Amino acid sequence: MSHPSQFTLLRTRRFLPFFVTQSLGAFNDNIFKQSLILAILYKLTIEGDRSIWVNLCALLFILPFFLFSALAGQFGEKFAKDALIRLIKLGEIVIMAVGAVGFLFDHLSLMLVALFAMGTHSALFGPVKYSILPQALREEELVGGNGLVEMGTFLAILAGTIGAGIMMSSSHYAPIVSMAIVGIAVLGYLASRGIPRAAATSPQMHLNWNIFSQSWATLKLGLGQTPAVSRSIVGNSWFWFVGAIYLTQIPAYAKEWMHGDETVVTLILTVFSVGIALGSMLCEKLSGRKVEIGLVPFGSFGLTVFGLLLWWHSGGIPDSVEGHGWLEILGFGHTWLVLIDILGLGIFGGFYIVPLYALIQSRTPENERARVIAANNILNALFMVVSAIVSIVLLSLVKLSIPQLFLVVSLLNIGVNAYIFKIVPEFTMRFMIWLLSHSMYRVEHRNLDLIPDEGAALLVCNHVSFVDALLIGGAVRRPIRFVMYYKIYNLPVLNFIFRTAGTIPIAGRQEDIQIYEKAFTRIAQYLKDGELVCIFPEGKLTADGELNEFKGGLKRILEETPVPVIPLALQGLWGSFFSRDPNKGLFRRLWSRVTLVAGPAVAVEVAEPARLQQLVGELRGAVR
Repeated sequence: MSHPSQFTLLRTRRFLPFFVTQSLGAFNDNIFKQSLILAILYKLTIEGDRSIWVNLCALLFILPFFLFSALAGQFGEKFAKDALIRLIKLGEIVIMAVGAVGFLFDHLSLMLVALFAMGTHSALFGPVKYSILPQALREEELVGGNGLVEMGTFLAILAGTIGAGIMMSSSHYAPIVSMAIVGIAVLGYLASRGIPRAAATSPQMHLNWNIFSQSWATLKLGLGQTPAVSRSIVGNSWFWFVGAIYLTQIPAYAKEWMHGDETVVTLILTVFSVGIALGSMLCEKLSGRKVEIGLVPFGSFGLTVFGLLLWWHSGGIPDSVEGHGWLEILGFGHTWLVLIDILGLGIFGGFYIVPLYALIQSRTPENERARVIAANNILNALFMVVSAIVSIVLLSLVKLSIPQLFLVVSLLNIGVNAYIFKIVPEFTMRFMIWLLSHSMYRVEHRNLDLIPDEGAALLVCNHVSFVDALLIGGAVRRPIRFVMYYKIYNLPVLNFIFRTAGTIPIAGRQEDIQIYEKAFTRIAQYLKDGELVCIFPEGKLTADGELNEFKGGLKRILEETPVPVIPLALQGLWGSFFSRDPNKGLFRRLWSRVTLVAGPAVAVEVAEPARLQQLVGELRGAVR
């Protein structure tokens, strides 16, 4: 079943004005910040070490995230988000006006005040930016929407960095920069006026203005969420730790290891940003329009591999007294290896970060979402500061080279994410499901929108292979509790996935009465809790590809917990490696097309086993 591209969101009023607003904000942030840094380095008359002033700029921009993120989280829940965004954007116009005066009169103090204020603007905007998406988008649009936001953010950062360099190269830089930053701020405010109403989620909240106690309370709230959400927050912050190290070292790496000039710095930043954009965009296609956290281990693996390759490929480019330009350096074959590594880091960074943002948004209670994202922002800022300290220690005290720093970060990435995936095995479980459904099989689906988005339902499906549950679980957006024969449940490797997913093992009444009765108790509890439960009523794998008789246990489930029944059918699995076809082979049907078909809900009053067997058979058709 085909779905509209995520780009169709850019034609909707519920997304486009917000997308333009946030992209212009990131664009303006970086034009102003980069222009100020270039002014300090090349234009202004300053006493003292210029590098100290540059580091002060970094501190002034990130400090508000520590100070004001907790307040921003409260604002994002107490007030309507659309109105709050417009107020923040009005503030940006005032801030940029102050910054413009600073540029026009070469007044460094005014520029630094404006920089701190822009950091405050970004700290206030962050929780609203990510918490408004679940209100504006449908669940199946959340990954695509996050992908577009990440793409827009990184391309805006790139454009701002390049734009600042172009404007600062002019002898009349001051009026040009001043007009640009104020003009972009005005455009951002005008775009924000088109954002539709996004009502407050906790208007009754009492604001705590003590930034220190509230910051601590916000962090505890964020890290006190479910393990999946809290470790996603840690994983998100770890990404910014890694990203900050790479982005901070790019200028020195381009000069010392690629022997390039400033245009090579721009080339590397462009490749990295394009990589992030590509990875963010591909997330929706690879996720099947659902929050697919199985991509997170995939992204983590790629970050490690391409980080190691970047270390391995560093060096080998001839020295140059004046520095190679970007066109000249492309003439060296070794350059392309380095650029591929950087592109890979960006792409897999997108695979890593977009599902994490989507998971945090989708699994956090609506009345806590802005504060949880604020907690994430506080932790992000902390990790970025720690990344700077780690870089200073390893480069200055331990005397590592920049490529060796990349090596250390890549190895640390293995350890940090191994910890996250151990605490939350759901990441690994979903990755194995995703890998199976995107490698050995081409899984298609039809009419899965007939499965309700919320509330209890019983799914019934034909049983063709040992991986039926994995393929169904990978295709359906909602978590499913599967009931399966206990000997399949206990299979090595697969048992880890089944246990993590809350699968219910069942045995025949004559085989093990305890397992049998416990299974029905768990099924009833899951259905009472409003979850989806999937059973294979045949009670065994098909031995000939045909449908076996549906057993009476189905009737007992519906008598104990009356819920709607959704018939499903798997097509194309017979003859594959995991089926019982005697003529199967590992490679005979590798990458074969498998289809999952759903039918309309059947009322519990008419959900007899024979009737459901007929419906599943009709859905399957002649395709085994």
